[in-house]
Amino acid sequence: MTAARPVRRGKRSIFGQFTAAAILIAVIAVVVLFAVTTITVQRQTRASLSATVSTDMAGLIDIYATGGREELLRRVADRQAVVSLETRSSHYLLADASGRPLAGDQPRWPQINAARSEQGFVTLADGTPVYAQGAMLAPDLQLLVAREYQRDRAALFVLSAAFLGVGAAIVGAVALVAWITARHLARRMNAVNAALGAAADGRAASFPARQRGGDEIDEMAGHGTRLLARQAQLLKAYKQVSEHVAHEIRTPLMHLDNRLGAVMKERPEPPGGPLAHAREDIRGIATMLDSLLDIASAESRRGDLAGLAELDLSELLTGLAELYEASAEESGLIFETAIAPGIRILGERMQITRLVSNLLDNAIKYVPEGGHVRLTLSPGPRMTVEDDGPGIPRDQHERIFQRFARATLPADKPGHGLGLALSRAIAHRHGLLLRLGDGPTGAQFILEPAP
Repeated sequence: MTAARPVRRGKRSIFGQFTAAAILIAVIAVVVLFAVTTITVQRQTRASLSATVSTDMAGLIDIYATGGREELLRRVADRQAVVSLETRSSHYLLADASGRPLAGDQPRWPQINAARSEQGFVTLADGTPVYAQGAMLAPDLQLLVAREYQRDRAALFVLSAAFLGVGAAIVGAVALVAWITARHLARRMNAVNAALGAAADGRAASFPARQRGGDEIDEMAGHGTRLLARQAQLLKAYKQVSEHVAHEIRTPLMHLDNRLGAVMKERPEPPGGPLAHAREDIRGIATMLDSLLDIASAESRRGDLAGLAELDLSELLTGLAELYEASAEESGLIFETAIAPGIRILGERMQITRLVSNLLDNAIKYVPEGGHVRLTLSPGPRMTVEDDGPGIPRDQHERIFQRFARATLPADKPGHGLGLALSRAIAHRHGLLLRLGDGPTGAQFILEPAP
């Protein structure tokens, strides 16, 4: 059975959200400013058109009042020939009550009410958009004055394009600054997270150096550094106490075992009696204490080459494979090997033997009947012990190498949780790394040179 792996989910970075928020605020600000500017310009344009048309209409009404219809006809014809100083083309229409043209350049009356002196934006017969005003001069006479505003619209379009261009540049600048800032902060925060993750996995960790001035991230990194120092101090004290206790208790236990042996000689008891069980318990505790002392010894000699000699690892593993093949067969398991010849390392034979034996013992112990255990060795060197047993949950891959740690597997399997801790300590003693890999099924232990 393969251990369940946690599902990886896409994470939303707070710094990505910060960048998105900055861009959104910039976009909203530009859009609001653009809308306000556009509305203001449109209102000013309408007011200007209204004032121009109203002034022209008032002048023509005065001409009609003083000179009559004929004078008005002449003045309308004259004004059609004049180009507006505002570069707005003018249009006029003098019509009777039915809308029949009497003078001007328009063939028919547009949709505007002259009786109410209505003014506004309309479309002329040829499709030209204008701002116009109508007025009733007499019951049978109405006047239309209109001004084109295409140039105003073109100017507004140019202004809008320029505004949008500047707005896009502002949004781009804000986005770039926000992205650079967020990237810088994310890089620093990722360094802190990586250090915390390494510490949680039991690996060596160091927090980023404090930057000039210091900020909240530097403060967090400082707290993390002090936390790691405190953790290392407590771990060192724990190891020292456990080693001291193991050393001090082992000798009295062995004396007690010898005394029980003497009592059993003087007063023999049936096999499996209480004294025999007591001696088994004492020897089990002594074995556990020996493992603790061996771990302490291996850890204290990490990096020390004294006592190491050239060792034919291929030959050693081949010999162990022959021994464990029989044990696997008795347990109903299939034992497979793939050992490359001629691979040599600098090591201590007894310690390497103990390391590999611990791994093979665990595999045979936990793999159910009919399962497979495989031992491989390839250049590097790279040794693997893998099986198709229940496996080890991914979140426990580092924890099981700690002292007294055991995976959450069936509780009926005996053990103190020191075998893998000792195996890793021996690996470190030889400059090697023992870790759990991601095999397709079961557990996969990998021994390879430390990085």
